[in-house]
Amino acid sequence: MVHNSTTLPLNSSWMRRGAVLATLLVGSFFASSAHAQTWMVSTTPYIKLGVLDKYNALGGFAAVFIVTNEKNGQEYLLTKQVAKGENGVDVFFPTEPSDPEYFKNMQGLAAQPTPGRYHWECRVNGKKAVGGFFMFPEVGNDITVVGGSASR
Repeated sequence: MVHNSTTLPLNSSWMRRGAVLATLLVGSFFASSAHAQTWMVSTTPYIKLGVLDKYNALGGFAAVFIVTNEKNGQEYLLTKQVAKGENGVDVFFPTEPSDPEYFKNMQGLAAQPTPGRYHWECRVNGKKAVGGFFMFPEVGNDITVVGGSASR
């Protein structure tokens, strides 16, 4: 004799619902208190330097950028090859040291974004082509706590 019953699935369904409710209630007793939104912040200034052979008379050249920190006299160099058919190049100071070509001093250390006045020049074929100066800004960050409690 075959006996079909809907009682077992119904009881099973109620048991699952009860287990979920019990888990939620127990979890609420051990839940951690809410924290404020946490932000990570970074501010890195860069200076864009460039050189341009306006009429493309050279047909390709090596551009050597030299940046000098006027406060301590430290020099940083970066050489860029400008291919024939291109007439110029732009670079950022400082360059990320993860970049294969970056501004570095004679010891190979990467330039850092230190606030202050800098002098720069670009040499093409051993002669100064362009140059100038810039002030590297001091930067700071403000963090606003959004919701929750600020203490942990």
